[in-house]
Amino acid sequence: MSDLLEGFLGTSVEGKKSRVPAKLDYIQSATGLFLGLFMWGHMFFVSTILISKDFMYTVTKMFEGSMFFSEPQPWVVSVIVLFVFAVFIVHAMLGMRKLPINFRQYQAYKTHMGMMKHDDTTMWFTQAFTGFAMFFLGSAHLFTMAVKADEIGPYGSADRMYSDFMWPFYLLLLLAVEFHGGIGLYRLCVKWGWFEGEHAKESRKNLKKAKWAITVFFLALGLLTLAAYVKIGYEHRDNAGEAYKPTAQVEARYDVKVRA
Repeated sequence: MSDLLEGFLGTSVEGKKSRVPAKLDYIQSATGLFLGLFMWGHMFFVSTILISKDFMYTVTKMFEGSMFFSEPQPWVVSVIVLFVFAVFIVHAMLGMRKLPINFRQYQAYKTHMGMMKHDDTTMWFTQAFTGFAMFFLGSAHLFTMAVKADEIGPYGSADRMYSDFMWPFYLLLLLAVEFHGGIGLYRLCVKWGWFEGEHAKESRKNLKKAKWAITVFFLALGLLTLAAYVKIGYEHRDNAGEAYKPTAQVEARYDVKVRA
């Protein structure tokens, strides 16, 4: 009966407000922080292609457990991706609670945003819009990585960008992820008072500058990385689907043939 009353009134029989919204906010913040940090780590991982194809291949095999198994196991990547996917879905479901659910609510928010002309209010709208886009784009990407973990690599990833013509999809995903994640991490810092210091106003200004600097950095890194994969995919277009062989293996085989 107490749960029923709380569902209708929002308070318990003792007159106390429900703690559920606060708990859900905490879970949303925790999952958002995890995904934001994962996003940064993932960007550094995929950008290893800018160093060399061999380096990207080595890092890929490391995530497949090459240090623990005699042979790399792509299923390890699938398990990691499915875990991230689960966190992603939980975060998305919790985030949907705060979106306008009808035109009237949207109109009220838009009017409020226009009157306030406040950066944080406008950023929330950007975060909500990119979050909605990411629900579809991010889900498609994570599902693809989970079922095709064995195709991740210098040639496999590049072929997907060029030969499969997926680079427009990943361009949109890059923009959505960087804006949504950057704003989300900034709002987490403001919400929970991280790095606040003695002067909250000054700290918020510095946080905002840092947020935009980080966003620009990761956007530039992401665009360069995307361009590198497209270039490799273009050069490899006649052999699309071929697995990448590290330089060391190719040289060893060539040396064996020469000696023979």
